[in-house]
Amino acid sequence: MGILYLVPTPVGNMEDMTLRAIRVLKEADLVLCEDTRTSGILLKHFEIRNRLISHHKFNEHSTSAGIVNRLKAGETIALISDSGTPGISDPGFFLVREAAASGVTVQTLPGATAFVPALVSSGLPCDRFCFEGFLPQKKGRRTHLESLSEETRTMVFYESPYRVVKTLEQFAEVFGTERQASCCREISKVHEESVRGTLAEVIAHFKETEPRGEFVIVVAGKGKVKSSDRKKQTDKTYNV
Repeated sequence: MGILYLVPTPVGNMEDMTLRAIRVLKEADLVLCEDTRTSGILLKHFEIRNRLISHHKFNEHSTSAGIVNRLKAGETIALISDSGTPGISDPGFFLVREAAASGVTVQTLPGATAFVPALVSSGLPCDRFCFEGFLPQKKGRRTHLESLSEETRTMVFYESPYRVVKTLEQFAEVFGTERQASCCREISKVHEESVRGTLAEVIAHFKETEPRGEFVIVVAGKGKVKSSDRKKQTDKTYNV
């Protein structure tokens, strides 16, 4: 049996690539990637001369069986995405499931991913959180948001610059304009920036300043009602 390696790649700064990731990509029999042009730049930068094969969300179901057969035959295969950790809002889950089901060893290297630095630097509680990734663009979007209205954990979302304001406005409708949030863009790049405040304040900022770069939006969970506040509300109800 071979080994399937999931290898994180930089989300911005090339210096975020680990020594182990470089070694695995050099030693693998082949490298699976979303876009050979994008990954070709990465491999060239680190002087990695290896074969690249496209493996993306449009062909992963049709190509996974052949890849698993190669792994079972003893090949070592590395999977990368355009940036970050494969499987996190990127292709990877289906191949991992099929490989594991066939008894193939799957190893994921620790490394770059966008939501962790955005969450930790948000100033919001990060001991418990839920990762929501990209919301549905159309069907089910509002329903999904409303299902999070009672969520008490910090919530993490991915969004493109073209939909940031619209998404923030929808958050304000569901969570309230005073809910705390942090918008982190261009993580690990030269123009990295975090905008923190209430949803109303963050919306106002990006209506005045054009959103640029890929965004991670971190939203505070719903605050728990303290027992003392609950008693006050109960007493007020009885006094009406």
